[in-house]
Amino acid sequence: MTKEVLVSISGKHIDIMNDPAAGYETGDDNIEVVTPANYYCKNGKHYIIYDEVLEGMAGTIRNKIKITGNDSVEIMKSGASSSHMIFEKNRKNQTYYRTPYGQMLIGVNTKNMEVNVKDNKINVSLDYELDVNHEPLADCRIKMNIMAKNDPDFTVLSS
Repeated sequence: MTKEVLVSISGKHIDIMNDPAAGYETGDDNIEVVTPANYYCKNGKHYIIYDEVLEGMAGTIRNKIKITGNDSVEIMKSGASSSHMIFEKNRKNQTYYRTPYGQMLIGVNTKNMEVNVKDNKINVSLDYELDVNHEPLADCRIKMNIMAKNDPDFTVLSS
């Protein structure tokens, strides 16, 4: 794959506290980001690096995604917010998530992980439970598509 890539990340958080009978309903949170990034492969590990601009705030967040085979995906953030989330199938990992408003302990319990690496594309799907300070918060799904800018399908993604 080329150094210049396009990253598409979509995520869905289903609030497990979503219980209208209990008097509160928050609904689902969906995000989607498409951004240019840099890619490299070192010692069989795939790295994708991109900067995230924060809406309504000064500063950026440097994101690094590290994919190790089909067993591990790491998302490292540094800058205005920082964390190091590790996703390993059927395993719970904890980390501190630092924001401008304070720090919290988050846990990710990865239920399903699919990694598909091809010449000019990498597709990743993660299903996990998210907790904050040991309290269950949401069931989550992240899908990442990394595509070389010179791939013929690139224009379809970027339009």
